[in-house]
Amino acid sequence: MVDIHSHVLWGMDDGARTVEQSEAMLRLAAAHGTTDIVGTPHADLEYEFQPDLIAARRAELQARLGDTIRIHTGCDFHLKLDNIQDAILHPAKYTVNGLGWLLVEFSELMIFPNTEQIFVQLENAGMRVIVTHPERNWLLRQKPERLEAWVNQGAYLQVTGQSFQGLFGSEAKKFAELLMEKGWVHFLASDAHDFQRRTPRLDLTWKLVSDRYGAEYAEALLKTHPQAVIDGYKIEPGPLDPPEKRRKWLGIF
Repeated sequence: MVDIHSHVLWGMDDGARTVEQSEAMLRLAAAHGTTDIVGTPHADLEYEFQPDLIAARRAELQARLGDTIRIHTGCDFHLKLDNIQDAILHPAKYTVNGLGWLLVEFSELMIFPNTEQIFVQLENAGMRVIVTHPERNWLLRQKPERLEAWVNQGAYLQVTGQSFQGLFGSEAKKFAELLMEKGWVHFLASDAHDFQRRTPRLDLTWKLVSDRYGAEYAEALLKTHPQAVIDGYKIEPGPLDPPEKRRKWLGIF
């Protein structure tokens, strides 16, 4: 499995606190089937995004882990004005491995009315937008039609695996299931913050999705699509065929 959203880089945000905690999280992920993981520190009002330090910590962790798991870098990019302006000027800065995929996190206080236009600006600068954990955002849960419009426009959605297990409450669980049934989910990831509660394990998510929606769906959302992100490949935009149709809808080019 490939995990495109985690907070395994120590001391960068509210994720791992020490290098030992980072190492424990990575070993836990690897032990349960994750081959590649992206460290995505926050870039928001509270945490400064520091690319050089991020690169150094990734290198140190990779040296500790060897070939146990491959570590990549990206960003949990908060959609705010100065971030948007900086990303447009420096398109590779915040993207996964600098190859174009941008994980975008929304505030629970306000959604910009011109979000569609912002997405177009980011895309015109060479970035492909992945909206992270919409099922956990109270504002986005109130207007699923907005998410539908974004997906139809060419944005992608990433749901947190543990949302299906109820870790973030019943409303997030129900909304995650709705998004899956609509075919709007393109990626599943851990959004791991520690090795005890919000862990980087994705094997339980794989089993749940495979049992409920089919093995092909699990393979795409937890392996094939995320692998395309870390390699910088494009994925066919738009909604997927809902899982109950069980057709070959995967389109990477």
